[in-house]
Amino acid sequence: MSNLIFSLNATLPLFIMMVVGYVLKHMKFIDDHGSNQMNRLVFRVFLPALLFMDLAKEDFKAIWDGELILFCFVVTILSIGIAILVSLLDKDKRERGEIIQGAYRSAAATLGIAFMLNIYDSATAVALMIIGSVPLYNITAVIVLSITAQGENGSSNKLIKKTLYNVITNPIILSIVAGLLWSLLGLPIPTIMNRSVTYLANLASPLALIVLGSEFEFKAAGKKIKEIVAVSFTKLILLCMIFLPVAISLGFRDEKLVAILIMLGSGTTSSSFIMAKNMGHEGVISSSVVMITTLLMSFTMTLWLFILKSMGYI
Repeated sequence: MSNLIFSLNATLPLFIMMVVGYVLKHMKFIDDHGSNQMNRLVFRVFLPALLFMDLAKEDFKAIWDGELILFCFVVTILSIGIAILVSLLDKDKRERGEIIQGAYRSAAATLGIAFMLNIYDSATAVALMIIGSVPLYNITAVIVLSITAQGENGSSNKLIKKTLYNVITNPIILSIVAGLLWSLLGLPIPTIMNRSVTYLANLASPLALIVLGSEFEFKAAGKKIKEIVAVSFTKLILLCMIFLPVAISLGFRDEKLVAILIMLGSGTTSSSFIMAKNMGHEGVISSSVVMITTLLMSFTMTLWLFILKSMGYI
């Protein structure tokens, strides 16, 4: 029972915050424009502030883990390969790009950080996981969406260059690099800076979850149901079934194992829908997968946490 309570304490607060976002949207406290603006604010200000402070305060030698980063990088490549195989089940080649990215792209920054903080009060392991996986997420998504785009898209090359540039200038990645450098150089954090940036960081997780909840659109989930079920199963269950035992056998435990669980089993990132629409795809599969996986991960992540906790790995 204690293991179940531990798991529920980690996941239910996240789900409740997303429900709050959904209710606020339908009570007209948040509109589409407001949701988009808050999403940008979380991504460009609050989450970077959180990650920077979390890393800058730590000892670089103590937090750096090349094995974790390498593991996340290799598993991300293998996960993309599995997602490609899943996409081959769909006869419509134009939909395969959305299926592929939906099956492997985790919301590591938004959902992942909130999830980790709810358990350990530290996002260090998630930051290292992000280094190993997120750049590869974005680069691969651009490639597969470009190859499978519907019809001719004259702006594809321009969009690819822009997206690659965005990967390099990604606020999340830059804040991680800045935090690691600050830690490596042993620079002090003045009290004024510490308190100011911490105020911003404290807003990151709750606001990110509220924004995600406000973006739910249940009507879209009724279309392409077979494809959506296949992608959601792959994202939330299959990848965890394959790679969590490998991670355990390699000795990953506690925060590092939870970071790997986040990478493998958290919901699909909402940016996958935006990218799909901008590269000539319908976006129906992407939007539905984001909504379904974000909703169901409250249950699946509870299950995975319960299993790992019961077996003594976290």
